[in-house]
Amino acid sequence: MEEIEFIRTALFVPGNRPDRIDKAVDTAADVIIIDLEDAVPHALKKEIRPGVRKKIIQHKNRKLFVRVNALDSGYIRGDLDETALEELSGLVVPKVETAEHIQEIHRLLLEVEQKKGIQPGRFQIVPLIETALGIENAFQIVSERTEPERLLTAAFGAADFALDMGIEITKSGEELSYSRARLAVACRAAKIDPPLDTPFMIDLKDLHALEEDAQRARQLGFQGKLCVHPNQIEICNRIFSPTGEEIAFAKKVVEAFNQAEADGLAAIQVEDKLIDYPMVEHAKRILKIAGKEL
Repeated sequence: MEEIEFIRTALFVPGNRPDRIDKAVDTAADVIIIDLEDAVPHALKKEIRPGVRKKIIQHKNRKLFVRVNALDSGYIRGDLDETALEELSGLVVPKVETAEHIQEIHRLLLEVEQKKGIQPGRFQIVPLIETALGIENAFQIVSERTEPERLLTAAFGAADFALDMGIEITKSGEELSYSRARLAVACRAAKIDPPLDTPFMIDLKDLHALEEDAQRARQLGFQGKLCVHPNQIEICNRIFSPTGEEIAFAKKVVEAFNQAEADGLAAIQVEDKLIDYPMVEHAKRILKIAGKEL
């Protein structure tokens, strides 16, 4: 399974717009998600696949995912047959609601890998949790294991979740707090990478509201955010990256604790803060994200 670093931003781009795919790969987004689902009209879902296939091959050096259509859509087998290529990093699977859905997509991928002579487990998956049932079953979903392992992390989709709940999404995001927190806790409890937060779609021009929304997600334990417009990338990359001060303090913590541990100590103070093993692990995580792991 391909190693994918920490994801701060994952930019959606419509699969029926090859020109936008070319532009998307030139952005600073960590991952590009070519969308075969919501962004594509039903009449075009089959005919765009060959074009998407060409773009995956053309941009093979970029971290590319494809959002396939849902398991019950009738399109997913065709999506996988055409776009599950060696050059693809993984798949975003919408409307995942149960652990069995993880096993179902795993079985489909095994069939495709065997048919194409691709190593089993080549494709990573990111289940998109976007219904009340999905949130209720979040831990079961993200703790479900396959052989070989495929689950990279999970992502939250607020638009379909709000539709399912019959609620309206606001800029403050209060109505999403429980579902976000539940998914973040589930991923941590299952010992997988932190999840990706829902795209901010209320007002694409309100970048201040986007920044506040991303800050809330980071505080809840998300590693990054799904994006629907290139103007969201710089802000989200910044929000989900450690600051210079955080990096400097983390480095100081790790260095001081290493010395203290060598001296037989397991609890010290750094800048008047109590530092023990959990704090050290947090510091190491910051340095890893920053690419400055000691």
